[in-house]
Amino acid sequence: MSQEQPQRPEAVTYGDVFDVSGQLASQPVAPQDAAILQSAENAVLGQTPKGGPAASMQSAADVNERLGVVGHGDMTDIVMDQGATVSEADVGGYRIITETVGGQVVGRFGEPIEETKTPTLTTAETDPITIGEALEAAVLSAGDKPIDASDAAAIQAAEVRATGLGHVVPGGIAAEAQSAAAHNVLTTRDEDKTKLADVLVDATAKLTVDKPVTREDAEGVISAEIRNKPELVTHPGGVAAAVAAAARLNEQQ
Repeated sequence: MSQEQPQRPEAVTYGDVFDVSGQLASQPVAPQDAAILQSAENAVLGQTPKGGPAASMQSAADVNERLGVVGHGDMTDIVMDQGATVSEADVGGYRIITETVGGQVVGRFGEPIEETKTPTLTTAETDPITIGEALEAAVLSAGDKPIDASDAAAIQAAEVRATGLGHVVPGGIAAEAQSAAAHNVLTTRDEDKTKLADVLVDATAKLTVDKPVTREDAEGVISAEIRNKPELVTHPGGVAAAVAAAARLNEQQ
């Protein structure tokens, strides 16, 4: 009579901790992966935030080490090849922090940039945020989102309002977004689909004409995005949300 073999304990993988895909999702979180991201957080943020991506990775790595599925000095091949990074960008008065592991986003958050006031100096007025800049902000908040019909419609509405031409510019970002949406419908795997970041990066430079975002612009973009969504809502951090946020900031100036 054969005896049952003891089951090997299951490791905590990146897919268990973060919304990631592909090979990374199935990889056990290793101690040195966490150490690298902790170093990056300390370099950029001055600390390792409690409950942040690096802290979550450390907890998962500790479990995996206790289970014996990884060693204390282990690092996954993906992290060894592509690293773990923390980057920051200033968008519309907000400091946007993005953390990645193996090229995939594992954390993103924003915080207002505190103004330093000097009694003897007057603060210069901030230039209003343009439509192109608002579209670039969408890359930071939802750049990994595959483009669909609602995104293409919102980008088209934004381009038309920026240029004032009343039509799609051949070879422009709206035309590119429409092509991407059509491509994505026929593409099965998300990793093969065209993302917002692919189209909207350097949106300011791609627009033939740009202008400051107004409330009317935001309403037009929101309406375009909603009309093309069955649930009639905008995507969190997406094109319409970014344009609306820019319009609010412009009104506050």
